[in-house]
Amino acid sequence: MGQASTRVAGIDTAKHKLDVAVHGQDLPWQVENAPAGWDELCRRLRQAKVKRVGIEASGGYERDVVRHLRAARFAVTVLQPLQVKAVAKLHLRRAKNDAIDAVLIAACTALVEEPRVAADARLEALARELTFLEQIEEDIARLKTRLEQASERQRAIIEADLKALKARRTGELRRLRTALEAYPDLGQRFALVLSVPGIAERTALALVIRMPELGTLSREEAAALAGLAPYDDDSGTHRGQRRIAGGRARLRRSLYAAALPAAFRWNKPLNALYARLKAKGKAHKVALVACARKLLVFANAVVERGTPWTETPNPA
Repeated sequence: MGQASTRVAGIDTAKHKLDVAVHGQDLPWQVENAPAGWDELCRRLRQAKVKRVGIEASGGYERDVVRHLRAARFAVTVLQPLQVKAVAKLHLRRAKNDAIDAVLIAACTALVEEPRVAADARLEALARELTFLEQIEEDIARLKTRLEQASERQRAIIEADLKALKARRTGELRRLRTALEAYPDLGQRFALVLSVPGIAERTALALVIRMPELGTLSREEAAALAGLAPYDDDSGTHRGQRRIAGGRARLRRSLYAAALPAAFRWNKPLNALYARLKAKGKAHKVALVACARKLLVFANAVVERGTPWTETPNPA
């Protein structure tokens, strides 16, 4: 495994402990996943002249140590498990334990680029609130499905639960918007995104919170980050169907949900795009994905320009 120009380390996170490996060194070590352990971690990383740390997302157990490391001025990259597994396959590593995982995470960190936009603790806190809102929406969708097969007695119970969840959703949405607009720069970005026809409050919140890079990306980079970029599936003479994959799933779902009303009613360029794709024989879902991607391009453009939407935006 190649040596990074900036010394990096990898951390495998568990509920009660952290396994740590410095890239290029074969002696992983362990600290407690608690404040005292985080202090020891920072001290040993500084001794090893580590500047950048990679840590695999692990259901939230990584959040506090990531916050602590960033406060101590380490650059922290939160990696997806798929990225670490790819490095394990690359090096034919079949054995698995926490120490080996830490070594692989360090190697993966050395390979990936540093984030273009520095982590924003405000957005991390807002993202947790947005996830809670999304979970409420998922609960509402499940109850609506259950309602279809419910008896009369069950229907009354489910409808009462739905009413309570919808009220909670409204309250959480209002609370989240107020929290975001308390920061002038985030409020300004939110207003710019909200100016795009077809992007309502809920989608604008998702874009501002889940894509801090907005306004610094090319249209291709933005689509890839949101998981809306179509990827080739070709080999030799075979030409497979293009498919979207990866990216930020919750953000992608928000954009896809916004694409239907935007393409059918609110956004004239999307009206035309959807009609044009359907006329070419494209499936409804393919056309909607293209519209979701275009919505993201519009949002990226207004943030980049720093001016609200106009009817004929430059990037369209």
